[in-house]
Amino acid sequence: MRKVVLTGAAGFLGYHLAVQLLKEGCVVIGLDNLSTGQKDNIKKLKRSERFLFIQGDAASPMVMDLPELQRADEIYHLASPASPKFYQSHPLETIEVNTRGTFHMLELCRRNKAKLLYTSTSEAYGDPAVHPQSETYRGNVNTWGPRACYDEAKRLGETYCYEYFTKFGVPVKVARIFNTYSAGLRNDDGRVISNFVTQALTGQDITVYGDGSQTRSFCYVDDTVRGLMLMMRESKADGEILNIGNPEEYTILEVARKVKQVSGSESRIVYQDLPKDDPMQRRPDITKARQVLGWSPLVPLEEGLKRTIQAYSQLLRGKRQGEL
Repeated sequence: MRKVVLTGAAGFLGYHLAVQLLKEGCVVIGLDNLSTGQKDNIKKLKRSERFLFIQGDAASPMVMDLPELQRADEIYHLASPASPKFYQSHPLETIEVNTRGTFHMLELCRRNKAKLLYTSTSEAYGDPAVHPQSETYRGNVNTWGPRACYDEAKRLGETYCYEYFTKFGVPVKVARIFNTYSAGLRNDDGRVISNFVTQALTGQDITVYGDGSQTRSFCYVDDTVRGLMLMMRESKADGEILNIGNPEEYTILEVARKVKQVSGSESRIVYQDLPKDDPMQRRPDITKARQVLGWSPLVPLEEGLKRTIQAYSQLLRGKRQGEL
């Protein structure tokens, strides 16, 4: 029975990953400081007797001495705010968990001869001058701006991983994750899909920043989780960086219109100023993930939106009934 440590277990992606690990029969030790994660996610995970939750911060050096984290076989280091709304509200904490927190998890792996998967981000490419983005592209980044606390912290986290792989032989894998979505995203998360779906279902104006011509690629959470688990399992991924995302590319305006169409919403689409340093295009080249893992996403955007909208609708109906 594998013992897995999962930081960021209360977050959107952490919760979905924990569910799948438990289904595989793993013992899962979830670590989260609950700064942006949801307590309800932990409550649901605790229904399994093989899940143990520890409220703590991966950036604290004390985590390395926690007895529950010792003798782990695998560590998934997901802990970090991922939405601009949250990481810009907690910039120093975001830097710490992706740098010192990554160091702590790597050191635990070195001591326990465990494997580590670090979730980096497509934000490592900045506002890319190369399209689509492959893992060899070094990025077009700004170290002096509101997104740098996340982008640059993730890049330094990758450097820690490189050093531990080359110096100590720790089997490290780095996943650069592109936009992941499903109904599990907080509806106050501030990211594109959660914003659009919540606005459409509640009759609010759907807010598009800029003229909506900037592009993104959206990967349904089931596909992202499957990619991460394949990476952890595959020894060929040791010491490698892999893009995990859906190569289908859409403009933000196209996504807003799709959400309106699928939800049957009569919301208006309105426009606001584009935030500073918002990338104009983003699309992964997943050739390497296909070759190393045999992985590619299975859920197209329209199907993922249908699932997401249906789940959000049920959630909103439940809230309204609770208010009556």
